[in-house]
Amino acid sequence: MTRPCPAAGLNAGPSTPAEPVSRPEPGPAQNEYVITEAELRRLTPDERRQLARNLAAIDLPHPLIDSRLRRRRRFGLTVTLACCLGLAGWIAILVLFLPGRYTSQDWRAVWVGLDIAELAGFAATAWAAWHQRQILIFFMIITGTLLVCDAWFDVALDYGSRGFTTSLVTALLVELPLALLLFTSARRLIRFTIQTMMLLSGIDGTVPPLWSVPLFARGLEEALPARLRSLALEGEAEAGAQAMAAVHKNADTSADVTADEGPSS
Repeated sequence: MTRPCPAAGLNAGPSTPAEPVSRPEPGPAQNEYVITEAELRRLTPDERRQLARNLAAIDLPHPLIDSRLRRRRRFGLTVTLACCLGLAGWIAILVLFLPGRYTSQDWRAVWVGLDIAELAGFAATAWAAWHQRQILIFFMIITGTLLVCDAWFDVALDYGSRGFTTSLVTALLVELPLALLLFTSARRLIRFTIQTMMLLSGIDGTVPPLWSVPLFARGLEEALPARLRSLALEGEAEAGAQAMAAVHKNADTSADVTADEGPSS
């Protein structure tokens, strides 16, 4: 028996677009009805976003529910804390015992190697930008960091020499501005990605600061100010109720049309 959908069956399986789904007679089904593509197209964009969010909440649980991910998170935090403590001690040792002068035998290899790394970073950034890949953000941050390191070593190692002015001008006019451009571009791309997620989640508003956006969360409401979180949750519940009501209304209309047309062979 084939029937149009009068309700949103969130756990129903996929159906062939624009075709009714037949429920096999033998054996009970999980849901009596499923949503057809025509019914989805009759929903408003906000209602479709809310429905997609409800489905994602069912099918995609919080990542940290997995015990393996929780163990990896604890391990990562432990390693990071150990690195902070170890680096703090190493800085104290360098301040106390590092000589003021040192003659290097591999001066050329150090600087050529750094410039090759910067060249590779720019090339990878250009490739990712041309192909519009998410890894572009990763390459931008790496290349910007290399430029900052280049500027620091140029200025610090040339301090007190005849080449200090050239190194300082190069750092202020070339290396640091390029690094700032890469960092701000990476930040802009991350914010654009978050804004797209907010729109798909039915959240309308400006993107909150990155330091307040949760890494893993069921929704971005956690990043909103405390006074706005309750309003966002109320709006989410209202939008969900409206989406379900629209599905019922569209399904009832389809049922009436089917009844008027009569049985089909």
